[in-house]
Amino acid sequence: MVLRMAGIQCEIREVVLKDKPQAMLDISPKGTVPVLQLPDGRIIDESFEIMCWALAVNDPEQCLCPENGSPVEMLALIRLNDSEFKFHLDRYKYPQRFGKSVDAGHHFSRACEFLAILDSRLNQTSFLFGAGASLADVALFPFVRQFASVDPETFGQLSCSHVQYWLGYWLGNMHFLHVMKKFPQWHVGDNSTFLLP
Repeated sequence: MVLRMAGIQCEIREVVLKDKPQAMLDISPKGTVPVLQLPDGRIIDESFEIMCWALAVNDPEQCLCPENGSPVEMLALIRLNDSEFKFHLDRYKYPQRFGKSVDAGHHFSRACEFLAILDSRLNQTSFLFGAGASLADVALFPFVRQFASVDPETFGQLSCSHVQYWLGYWLGNMHFLHVMKKFPQWHVGDNSTFLLP
């Protein structure tokens, strides 16, 4: 999504993680997605690092320059999402993966504490760091989307109306809708599919 926001055209190779192509493992042995190979051969294999790289190339919506707060505060919120919120989200969404002792309800409640932090910020402005979207908004909304999708009815009943409205905005965002298209699984020798800005 950020690649499109930055106006960067890239070749898409859709992989199925149960059937990873050797070409992917050759450039990134850890075998996770996404993986971005730059024209000079450099590899970026972390989502957040890809986002930062793309916005450093071109940031037409000024996502790296929060209107309110500082870049340091923005990065701190992203780190909190990537550590605490994601930890509880995973155990709420997939409790069976973490053993019988995992209490999904407990992790739901702890995840809601993070949503309350977001809701408090969104009570003041349309986006997390001001009137315009920031890197934090784009980095965090996919995780909130995952949380909401576990039980949409329960999510809709939470007392976080600002988060709910904010998520609705992102689900209808043109960049998001464009990149959520399904692509066929890529195999060596297949024609390339390109993501256009």
